[in-house]
Amino acid sequence: MGKTSNTSLDTVVTDFILLGLSHPSRLRILLFLLFFIIYILTQLGNLLILLTVWADPKLHTRPMYILLGVLSFLDMWLSSVIVPRIILNFTPASKRIPFGGCVAQLYFFHFLGSTQCFLYTLMAYDRYLAICQPLRYPTLMNGRLCTILVAGTWVAGSVHGSIQATLTFCLPYCGPNQVDYFFCDIPAVLRLACADTTVNELVTFVDIGVVAASCFMLILLSYANIVHAILQIHTADGRRRAFSTCGSHLTVVTVYYVPCIFIYLRAGSKSPLDGAVAVFYTVVTPLLNPLVYTLRNQEVKSALKRLASGRGAGSENK
Repeated sequence: MGKTSNTSLDTVVTDFILLGLSHPSRLRILLFLLFFIIYILTQLGNLLILLTVWADPKLHTRPMYILLGVLSFLDMWLSSVIVPRIILNFTPASKRIPFGGCVAQLYFFHFLGSTQCFLYTLMAYDRYLAICQPLRYPTLMNGRLCTILVAGTWVAGSVHGSIQATLTFCLPYCGPNQVDYFFCDIPAVLRLACADTTVNELVTFVDIGVVAASCFMLILLSYANIVHAILQIHTADGRRRAFSTCGSHLTVVTVYYVPCIFIYLRAGSKSPLDGAVAVFYTVVTPLLNPLVYTLRNQEVKSALKRLASGRGAGSENK
């Protein structure tokens, strides 16, 4: 057990030990390098997109790119909450995390993760309006409204993270203190609680699993309408480009939502697959987002060229 302090007859856990991802010892160095490279590429890719959107006047006033900039910001922080701990588990360093550190990690993961969940839904709705309601789009989704909706996703994410962290850590933890996971997440931590966790598991099922599934269904509904609109495009090249974009977006959304739903609709599960599945929405998705959402976008690529050549957006029009 980790450090404990005696309070009357109870033993209170003051730190946890993260056991990390199961792996053969011979692959430790390879996995360390793999996750280290993924983390660096995630940070650089998202930072590049964030700076490009911020620096280019053509982009940072348009709702689509405001949303993409926020997504990049979220990806950088979400990756920073999780991946450094994974990397640390492949080193001889101590795998202990203070009780307060575990609370903070769980809160920020669910705060950022749920904000991203709501943001994906908002992005799909934005694309639906742009493609299915092109004439009304400037009225239905302008920069001011987009900013308000983004603020709403942050507030909702913060409330969600606070609820989950409070409910999880208001329970008594009196040992053991080994978390069989690579970060402090609700299902893994609840297994160590010295009290009944039925209410917590029900809240997790509803507040995470059902909400994530609902957001995913709304996204699929938005893209179903988008596909219907695309089929009305008369040129084969236009249809191909639109389908390519939608297919890429749906791939990333699926990689994020399906594993998330798999984990949290089975809150009481102890499957050894859970850790591997969780890697998709904690590690892989933040890496893929810059590639799929922005670096494949012609306007972003043009803005990157202007940024690299030191020209502003206005100079290109002269």
